[in-house]
Amino acid sequence: MNTEKLGFFKSGTPWVWLNAGAVSISMIMVVGLLILIAVRGLGHFWPKTIWEIDYLEGGNQVVLLGERSKIEAVSAKQLVASGLHLDFEEEFVERTLLKVGNRDMYGVDFKLIVKPAEIEVRKPVDAIVFERTQWGNFYGFLQSINENGSTLAVKPEMLWSELQERLKRVDELRDEIHEIEKFDIGKINYKLEKLRLSERSIELSGIQDAEAIAEIAAQRKVLDDEYEVLKGKLGKLYVAISRDQALMTIQNGQEKLIKLAGVIKASKPNAMGVGTKLIHYFVNLKNFVSDDPREANTEGGIFPAIFGTVMMVLLMSVIVTPFGVIAAIYLREYAKQGFVTRLVRISVNNLAGVPSIVYGVFGLGFFVYFLGGNIDQLFYPEALPSPTFGSGGLLWASLTLALLTLPVVIVATEEGLARIPRSVREGSLALGATKAETLWRTVIPMASPAMMTGLILAVARAAGEVAPLMLVGAVKLAPSLPLDLNAPFLHLERKFMHLGFHIYDVGFQSPNVEAARPLVYATALILVVVIVLLNLSAIYIRNHLREKYRTMEH
Repeated sequence: MNTEKLGFFKSGTPWVWLNAGAVSISMIMVVGLLILIAVRGLGHFWPKTIWEIDYLEGGNQVVLLGERSKIEAVSAKQLVASGLHLDFEEEFVERTLLKVGNRDMYGVDFKLIVKPAEIEVRKPVDAIVFERTQWGNFYGFLQSINENGSTLAVKPEMLWSELQERLKRVDELRDEIHEIEKFDIGKINYKLEKLRLSERSIELSGIQDAEAIAEIAAQRKVLDDEYEVLKGKLGKLYVAISRDQALMTIQNGQEKLIKLAGVIKASKPNAMGVGTKLIHYFVNLKNFVSDDPREANTEGGIFPAIFGTVMMVLLMSVIVTPFGVIAAIYLREYAKQGFVTRLVRISVNNLAGVPSIVYGVFGLGFFVYFLGGNIDQLFYPEALPSPTFGSGGLLWASLTLALLTLPVVIVATEEGLARIPRSVREGSLALGATKAETLWRTVIPMASPAMMTGLILAVARAAGEVAPLMLVGAVKLAPSLPLDLNAPFLHLERKFMHLGFHIYDVGFQSPNVEAARPLVYATALILVVVIVLLNLSAIYIRNHLREKYRTMEH
């Protein structure tokens, strides 16, 4: 029996099962984590039921209106100890985090209520939710619509359709205002800044070029005239967009006049069917992915963060791939194999284990302060003391992450080169090819799948890094994207938003924690999706190259 047990262990079967179990547990944990993130993140966009609750508070009956955000069971003794004067018959009591919105009136978005204090609960069909540009959501009942201070004579049953028509008009005006402010006026401001720098450059040169100065003044006059025209147009649009208001009734009979200019959309969740809710759900999800953030990043979308993350990863890939491949080729094909080469390889392997924040400190000191500062002194003296490249930006962040992921690319490429049979090199040399031609036309194409593997690992690590980016370019809110229609179109010196940093900022720096929590999960899910899509693209290219050069290996 002992011999059989000993043979069983010597066969390695227990270790196979142990490894399989460890892999299975790891997969279950990863899938469970993704499901948790998806449920809590994507559930935020589903139109939630609005409850009207008669509630006993401090001996007085009040009316609360809002969404049940979270329900939990708490100890009755804990509630009594906290000062809640109610008689609890049960040991645990249901407590609800109710999102009441209307922060401009109450000062808070959420209110904790307990079930024993709920006198009556209703689900009013005509309860309306306003998503606003400021102060978060507004919950109430529509009483009337005002135009330039006068109440419109609209039948009660037509109020909702009239509100939707006016919100559609407001939305069109808001888009027109956004187009003028961000693109038209933004383009003029960009040109004016270029003229200011040109004028400053002439002053620094010490040469009084009257003709050039006159030309700059003439161009500035043209731009100023264009700006005045746009300013007048904006003024008319702002007057037009502020025309309409909605008179709303909120809890306890209070009334509030809401300017429709600050309302993004209105909905009646309690009156929606499943199909309508699905449409609203996908619209909300689309807006989250495509819109700019609002309200200290606790409202709105995350498009600038998605764009900044993808742009940084692509630029990092363009930088790290040639340097990593060239370094690996030199170490494997050209360097004399000895103590120095082994030392270099050990150093490269050790660099892979250096904490990322150390790379961030290096990037800040070397790239930003040293290189960027000297570039500003040499090429952009007219902009000083305002830095151009002497502060964190897209270029320095990409270079810092390229350094961070360089060891991964070098090691993966070296392993790929080592797997190419020596007979392939000798056959190519025997046919009269030079060593460089052999490498370029035979060895490197055959090793390209391994290079892509290194790039995949580099992308997976770089896309999720946050610590170094906080020092070299990522910001809470970037007013302009690094890519636009103003020459030179790609602005490497600009700061940018990043999904990882956005998660940190919303989760730990937000002034409204409860409102921000679902967005943390949703943004984390988007980050995972972006990383998966980038990796799948690289994997597709790698598999294509592997199939293309498979015949050469045989």
